[in-house]
Amino acid sequence: MAPFAQLAHRYGDDLAVVWIDSHPDIGTPDSEYPGYHAMAVAALTGHGDPDVQRLLPATVSPDRVALVGLHEWTEDDFPNVADWGIRSFGPGQLRSSTRPVLDWLAATGCSRVAVHFDVDTVDSDEIGLGLGLVPGGLTGAEVRRVVAGIDRAADVVGLTIAEFVPRQVMHLQQLLKAFRCSTAADDRHMRTGERSSARADRPPCSGPRRPVGWWR
Repeated sequence: MAPFAQLAHRYGDDLAVVWIDSHPDIGTPDSEYPGYHAMAVAALTGHGDPDVQRLLPATVSPDRVALVGLHEWTEDDFPNVADWGIRSFGPGQLRSSTRPVLDWLAATGCSRVAVHFDVDTVDSDEIGLGLGLVPGGLTGAEVRRVVAGIDRAADVVGLTIAEFVPRQVMHLQQLLKAFRCSTAADDRHMRTGERSSARADRPPCSGPRRPVGWWR
């Protein structure tokens, strides 16, 4: 939000925002869900907490903001999208073409665009990248197509990426803690064809870990 507010201050009415996210992030202090991360678009369009709004150098008119990949929301907040004049495009509208978003972007008259990408937009049935797992989203290929089309249509002056949680890496790290690694002396024994009688009794390695995929 903050980088886009600064870009809005710099470029004024020539800046459009494409918010690629499964969620609309249009919560307010009155919302049932109180998380500030779910209020980013609200604040960026001038509808946020007054204490937050005072900190922003500028806001973006809602008619220059598009929610792309939107398909999960809380019912109390969702009417804000239409009430404020924000455009939204669900995954079903973008399966075969980015044209709906590009037509909207052209209609804004903006030559510059800031793109926000929340990784939970990618269908969690394909891969779980985000903090939350949300099925039914855009595929990875569709996200790449959308962003590439926007880049060809306008000058992308800002890009933010949010909520990446490397679950697979974290799980792998936990698994590898159970593996025992070799000492340098044992390496030498193995290279010379000798067997180390201490191999079965050595403790887990406390030093630097070998790269995943090492071999003897």
